[in-house]
Amino acid sequence: MKNVFKRSIVLKPVLIIALLSFTVVQSMGQQRKPAGSGYVPVNGIKVYYEVYGKGRPIVLLHGAFWNIEMNWGQLIPELSKTRKVIAIEFQGHGHTPFSERKLDIATLASDVDGVMNYLKVDSADVAGFSMGGSVAYQLAVQHPKRVRKLVIISSTYKTSGWLPVVNNGFKDFKPEVFTNSPLKAAYDAIASDKTKWTKFLEQMIAFAGVPFDVGEANIAKITSPVLLIAGDNDGLDKIEFMKTYQFLGGCVAADLQRMPKSHLAVVPSQVHVSLMMQTKIISGYLNGFLK
Repeated sequence: MKNVFKRSIVLKPVLIIALLSFTVVQSMGQQRKPAGSGYVPVNGIKVYYEVYGKGRPIVLLHGAFWNIEMNWGQLIPELSKTRKVIAIEFQGHGHTPFSERKLDIATLASDVDGVMNYLKVDSADVAGFSMGGSVAYQLAVQHPKRVRKLVIISSTYKTSGWLPVVNNGFKDFKPEVFTNSPLKAAYDAIASDKTKWTKFLEQMIAFAGVPFDVGEANIAKITSPVLLIAGDNDGLDKIEFMKTYQFLGGCVAADLQRMPKSHLAVVPSQVHVSLMMQTKIISGYLNGFLK
């Protein structure tokens, strides 16, 4: 166990989540059953979704290797008091079946657009954590009219947005690290085909190893207000992080000019995974920004 945690220090964030998730899975169980759920045929696969509450819609996009419950279980009860919450599980994650279809950020964003079409949601607020945040950036670029407000939690629009030690730590990672882990048990509990576990891991590792970049020019063109939330030590390159905020209109002297429509929050003493566990803090930021 100690060796696994030592290795996790230098692994890519999508894999840090996977390794550490078994420490938080049981503390993040949902407190409500969805008002609706199902599968949407889109781009050659079936994407699983859940709906909670009523009101202005917000779409939730989870991090790599996680599912709806693991990522959003503590926040959904609070958000669904006043909003219609639409949570989606990406290809091969949770209830969404594994597919041989190649994974990339643009395709996953197109899947989200397809689910919104199916549910007749013209536009919504969108919140994404980690990999889900990268997909949310891409959605705002590919389908700008879909996104009313955008919330990005511990994520970046490009591979180089992570610290070099994070990206370099990915090279020797193997699926065997997950053998007999509680993460595997969580997969088996809801996966449509439990025999796809190894293929799913191999696909995700390959996906994580391919650099991506939504493009700073595209980020600068996002017209939706954006809330950036990060942990102070979550693996993001904070210099690149602040550049992103500048692209979105931030880093100004708001005493002398108008406050920017996009906001920034850095939560102290937080790593990538622990940030998502700060339910009250994240909920407070979300409620204030989305209102």
